[in-house]
Amino acid sequence: MLELKGIRKSFPGVHALQDVHFQLEKGQIHALMGENGAGKSTFIKIITGVYQPDEGEILLDGQIVKIANPREAQRLGIAAIYQHVTCYPDLTVTENIFMGHESTSKFSRSIQWKKMHTEAKALLAELGSPIDPHTEMGTLSVAQQQVVEIAKALSTKARIVIMDEPTAALTKRESEELYRITEKLRDSGVSVIFISHRFEDMERLGSQVTVFRDSRYVGSWPVAEITNEDLIVAMVGREITHLFPKKKADIGAELLRVENLGKTGLFGGVSFTLAQGEILGLTGLIGAGRSEVCQSLFGLLPADTGEVRVRGKLVQIRNPWDAIELGIGYLPEDRQKQGLVLSWEIGRNISLPMIDEFSGTWWLNEVKEGDVVKELADSVKVKAQGISTVANTLSGGNQQKVIVAKLLGTKPKVIILDEPTKGVDVGAKAAIHEIMGELACQGFGIIMISSEMPEVLGMSDRIAVMREGRLVKMLDRAEATQEKILEAAMGSATEALHG
Repeated sequence: MLELKGIRKSFPGVHALQDVHFQLEKGQIHALMGENGAGKSTFIKIITGVYQPDEGEILLDGQIVKIANPREAQRLGIAAIYQHVTCYPDLTVTENIFMGHESTSKFSRSIQWKKMHTEAKALLAELGSPIDPHTEMGTLSVAQQQVVEIAKALSTKARIVIMDEPTAALTKRESEELYRITEKLRDSGVSVIFISHRFEDMERLGSQVTVFRDSRYVGSWPVAEITNEDLIVAMVGREITHLFPKKKADIGAELLRVENLGKTGLFGGVSFTLAQGEILGLTGLIGAGRSEVCQSLFGLLPADTGEVRVRGKLVQIRNPWDAIELGIGYLPEDRQKQGLVLSWEIGRNISLPMIDEFSGTWWLNEVKEGDVVKELADSVKVKAQGISTVANTLSGGNQQKVIVAKLLGTKPKVIILDEPTKGVDVGAKAAIHEIMGELACQGFGIIMISSEMPEVLGMSDRIAVMREGRLVKMLDRAEATQEKILEAAMGSATEALHG
């Protein structure tokens, strides 16, 4: 159905795609994998008409086509659904589905709302979704918004649907629902390009997998004929033998003690300790209260009940500044919305929470600021042309490293990492895990919130499991298994821990 031959695309100083090839059959789910920066985003924009290739051919149904712009791509039956849903949150589901191709009367050109609502309801029903078309888009979950985006693609008679990291922000249950819908599209004859960092997505859906690396085509294989280990080598150009490089750190004195911490309606009775050199894994199902507990420790959601002691001293944490003053740092789950000012350069992002150190009465000591920032960026191995590089041009893994550098600038002793490897490729995951191990060896205490079982088991010294706002199980590294964690997270445990 779709074929790309010898595609090249360059920007000033950057080769975004070099001699890329790709083939998509009718009714096929074709997985596309590669590290951040491998060229996948540029590839999508070539197919959807956002960019024009410098060289190469695009064939649709065997005929050479020129996709001049996104509207032409839509006319040809090509649609894209992105990881960060690009919707109009204040408009209804129907308005989002038909935006740009509304049904209008032949005579008056007035919008036929009743017809559009009916068609929207039918499209959603076809996908097995009960969403009311009159609902405001902004009130829906990310998973529901993605369903609406798929319905929008179907409303344009799309024959080829590109899904860019659609499961990155979804729970296990929501991912299964997306799998079901994607398979339904395939069975109806729609071809799907499924871009993901997750092997689970590829194995669950794909019949073929293609890998890009450093803007080049590496190869394409039937999913059943390639191992995850071989895929990692294809993606990063080397074998990653230590995805979870857990270093032996000396466990020292107690840094943090939390006793019966609670926030009305969110969590309660949470108690645990954290020592120097320790990585405490905090896990559980989505909605169990993991992030809320840590946001409370950072002053974003001040607790109603309980006590927090830092180095044995009873403290009050009313806001993030209190937490920073006490030596607590926090890396949020949503790095783009909560962790970075994307339009700012790396240096300004890193120096933001410690800007007072470089400020005089009337001026900013930019030389001192630059020296400190560069040292922090180098300490976590940020890959960029320099500290003046704008944050939104970085890969997900490097954006995450910038936030870690920003945290280290505040001189914390307790570092809270909320889903630190979410949405980053396998090479960046290994690098972030290595940084965590090095920080633990330097005496930092780390709380790592994670939904990924291998990460929790591979990096944690102890594992705290939460369920419905309660800490229900504490496991040492030696005794922890996936079965024990899931048993506690899903409700087999009968009592919460209170000590």
